[in-house]
Amino acid sequence: MTRNLPLSMTAVRIAGGRLVKVNLPMPVPAPGQILVRVAAAGVNRADLLQVAGRHPPPAGISDTPGLEISGTVVAGGPGGTAAPFGNGAQSAPGAEHMVGKEVCALLQGGGYAQYTLANMACVLPVPKGVSLRDAGGLPEVYFTVWSNVMDGAKLKPGETFLVHGGTSGIGTAAIQLMHARGHRVFTTAGCDRKCEAARKLGAARAINYRNEDFVAAVKEETGGKGVDVILDMVGGDYVMRNLQSLAVGGRLVNIAYQKGSQVEVDFRLLQARRLTMMASGLRLRPDSDKEAMRDALLEHVWPLIEEGAIRPVVDTVLPLAQARKAHEIMQTSRHIGKILLEP
Repeated sequence: MTRNLPLSMTAVRIAGGRLVKVNLPMPVPAPGQILVRVAAAGVNRADLLQVAGRHPPPAGISDTPGLEISGTVVAGGPGGTAAPFGNGAQSAPGAEHMVGKEVCALLQGGGYAQYTLANMACVLPVPKGVSLRDAGGLPEVYFTVWSNVMDGAKLKPGETFLVHGGTSGIGTAAIQLMHARGHRVFTTAGCDRKCEAARKLGAARAINYRNEDFVAAVKEETGGKGVDVILDMVGGDYVMRNLQSLAVGGRLVNIAYQKGSQVEVDFRLLQARRLTMMASGLRLRPDSDKEAMRDALLEHVWPLIEEGAIRPVVDTVLPLAQARKAHEIMQTSRHIGKILLEP
């Protein structure tokens, strides 16, 4: 451990279905881990599910919520070798060489705290031109979008793309990234203000789902063909509507089910149009998978951020002690972009 670190820290944990502020012992990094002084922690819907008892952390992982952070490395685990950020970087003894570096990281838990541990496989540098605070909202959304749209659905050059919830953290990231890569992007949102925000981020068409049928709108915009790939966080009755919106050979990826996970599907439609359905989660995937995603982000996404083609979209920043209020804001879906907590 680096000298002069406190013996305890402030964190937010779950007690009786509520978020409470507590003091915890300072975490100690194991080989292949770094200890980060947190500048900002991103708030995600998975955190709300964890509070509700529906998304527990993996065995052995802190039950403090928080799946992404930014901050400064203050200590590294002993022994072993670790390349700082992949992408051909040269390895160095242990993780001690990272001390003092500003980073952002994907976590399996523990982000709602003054300090947290991060596995080296999931650590990224803060992109040039992005503040240390705003970088706290980058890892979870871009790991998710890249792994599902590019790795899973294998969106090809020239193909079209639809993402639901276009002004969520995932939505704002997906719109910007796919637009920057030259794809025609469609999205849905719940009001005209959000639709306008999505268009400014690069959506060719933003559909207000409260007064428009997205299936009809997509068919109209694509000359009846449909879109090639859909990223959906809604589930429920959207599943069949998504399938009706896909082009021949189209792919649907579900990553959440806000309207329910148990649905009835007519597989004759999939068979007739050669459609693919898939579902994916990120938290339980092994570090070897996440390391490959991280290296892809460094190669394909971080340069776009540093060029200004993609920017972090931050809606609200609150003190860590107001984590409950942050969750209330997310629950109402009033926000556009990320909600961050500052210790």
